[in-house]
Amino acid sequence: MTLIEMGPFLAGGLFVGVLTFLEVGRRIGRRRLAAGAAEGGAGFGAVESAVFGLMGLLIAFTFSGATTRFDDRRHLVRQEANAIGTAWLRIDLVPSEAQVKLRDLFRRYLDSRLETYRNAKQAELAMSEFARSTVLQQDIWTTAVAACRDPGAAPGASLLLLPALNEMIDITTTRLMATRLHPPPIIFGMLIALTLAGALLAGHAMAAHLSWSWTHALALAFVMAATVYVIIDIEYPRLGLIRVDAVDEVLVDVRKSMDDARPSPGN
Repeated sequence: MTLIEMGPFLAGGLFVGVLTFLEVGRRIGRRRLAAGAAEGGAGFGAVESAVFGLMGLLIAFTFSGATTRFDDRRHLVRQEANAIGTAWLRIDLVPSEAQVKLRDLFRRYLDSRLETYRNAKQAELAMSEFARSTVLQQDIWTTAVAACRDPGAAPGASLLLLPALNEMIDITTTRLMATRLHPPPIIFGMLIALTLAGALLAGHAMAAHLSWSWTHALALAFVMAATVYVIIDIEYPRLGLIRVDAVDEVLVDVRKSMDDARPSPGN
């Protein structure tokens, strides 16, 4: 089970865990007070500040990292669309006979790329489609190299078309690696541990008050559980609630432009 699949369970468990540790901390505090211990105690404030400060920093860094990776993934979609669009336009530099085959390969290739991400929730289908697009990349490259060597190709065709194809191919590996870049699981484990430790200390501090505020307890549990869940959700923008699917419309528009393109003279 992946981290995003465990997300709702982790959030629910953290919600219950925070409430439990608040109660445990409060009971420990009440026992200390009943035993005549001084309220608070020397150094307690420093410990609480250290724990809550570290928890705040960890939340800030993990959230910032998740949003940065989210933005990077959106930018990569745009970069791939630009790379494919540029290579598509430069097909005009090769002989008309080769253009027909290359344009057909390009359409099939972009269809495959779109299917890869539409099947993101089904890993086996996504990787199968990715393998298909890799085969089409090789076909496009082989056809383009042969076309650029044709005497009928425009001067400098290889200098313009082949680098564009190389960029189009390279971006697929970059996007694949971007989907696999996540913080180590121990970071989330530490975040959860610090949250529970903070709840324990908060419950201990609340022991000085005779009344128990369920409003504050539930608010703290909900906020911490929701924060951890949102961080996890942002890390997997094709599998959770926060998604980048809308950005794929850029690639869809490129695909539509391929169908709307007028045949080159001589075709």
